[in-house]
Amino acid sequence: MLASLTAEKREQFIGSLTDEEATALIYDWRSWARPEQIMPQGDWDGWLIIAGRGWGKTRTGAETIRDVVESGQYKRIGLVGETSADGKDVMVNGESGIVASSPPWCMPSFTASNSNGRPKLIWPSGAIATLYDAREPDQLRGPQHDFLWLDELAKYRYAEAVFDQAMFGLRLGDSPKWMATTTPRNIPLIKRLMNTPGVIVTRGKSDDNLRNLSGSYQRNVIDRYRNTRLGRQELNAEILEDVPGALWSRRSLDEARVEKAPDLIRTVVAVDPPATSGEMANECGIIVAGVDDRSKAYVLDDWSLQASPDEWARKVVAAFRLHRADLIVAEVNQGGEMVASVIRSVLPDAPIKMVRATKGKFIRAEPVSALYEQGRVKHVGSLATLEDQMVGFTPERAADRSNGYSPDRVDALVWALTELFPDVITEVEEKPRQVHVATGWMG
Repeated sequence: MLASLTAEKREQFIGSLTDEEATALIYDWRSWARPEQIMPQGDWDGWLIIAGRGWGKTRTGAETIRDVVESGQYKRIGLVGETSADGKDVMVNGESGIVASSPPWCMPSFTASNSNGRPKLIWPSGAIATLYDAREPDQLRGPQHDFLWLDELAKYRYAEAVFDQAMFGLRLGDSPKWMATTTPRNIPLIKRLMNTPGVIVTRGKSDDNLRNLSGSYQRNVIDRYRNTRLGRQELNAEILEDVPGALWSRRSLDEARVEKAPDLIRTVVAVDPPATSGEMANECGIIVAGVDDRSKAYVLDDWSLQASPDEWARKVVAAFRLHRADLIVAEVNQGGEMVASVIRSVLPDAPIKMVRATKGKFIRAEPVSALYEQGRVKHVGSLATLEDQMVGFTPERAADRSNGYSPDRVDALVWALTELFPDVITEVEEKPRQVHVATGWMG
């Protein structure tokens, strides 16, 4: 009704409301939501929302949780975030999260994790939502729920294991249900759920919500990546197939996946720094990998991010410490000696090996791709953003500099595996450097 009025009549109508009526209208999600954001009616088991960035996935998830709690239909809810920080900072306390979406008369209280269990939201009605970290699927082993919200399901490092454990515990009440909100990735779980009876699939694009997105987001993200492969996935929510000519395929990466790495005899952190800093700068590629005593490598983690030199240097050191790495391998084509200086400003005795690329990105990556084909490289869990970059890495993309494209994560991966397989990959020219002798990280 409001949408059908002219701006003048709409303003008159809203001005005629009492404070209580105006507050009720503000928190009436069905008055503001697009039809596809309203929880489906009828008999269904799962609601899978596959949509682009900025579509309103988080708000839809939060409002759905609020709806099922206020209706009194569901009382034991599970909230699964990609990480514990995502669960707390996005799903619960984010600008579009549960707390921000809740009215004063039905506001949950947040209880942080302690010796008694996981973080929880507790409503005045007695309904409880428990938060889980998707990096640890076993957290979902045992707890029971009647409703589940899994956010960014396609990006989970152990998506299959998390979903399976969550389903085992979804057994309370007469009609337990789950919903998942995610940007798409071409992974087996998403494709399976899209064709599962009882699952309602909602698709959406970033453009669907343009009226609620800032001008800067439209300029810096939507306009920048529109009509690119990354934009097709992240904005248009297309599930992209493998690219002809790419060095890696989804199938090869799925076959290379393991749940955990064995004991490693050597671990490195590889860094591909950006040429510039600021809002439009490329990411700093930060990849952690190690090798075991059988000459098999394991890609352990991806810490890549867009940040200032000080921020990415701190991430490099944090990754180095967490994984008790032996060496930091840093490309110096862009930053020269500055790269090592920035890292050593955070960790003065950091063992750093500086390397310089003398051949093109694709040529340097080819022998690394061959190691995958030989089964000598494994990925520990899913490294979503890195793998997206890998399966789109063609000669044309490797040389492409339009739309700010730079395969920083792949570059860092290549440096890491080149260091771990020096007898196999020989085309790296090292920059002359002072020898730094490390005695090992003492924590």
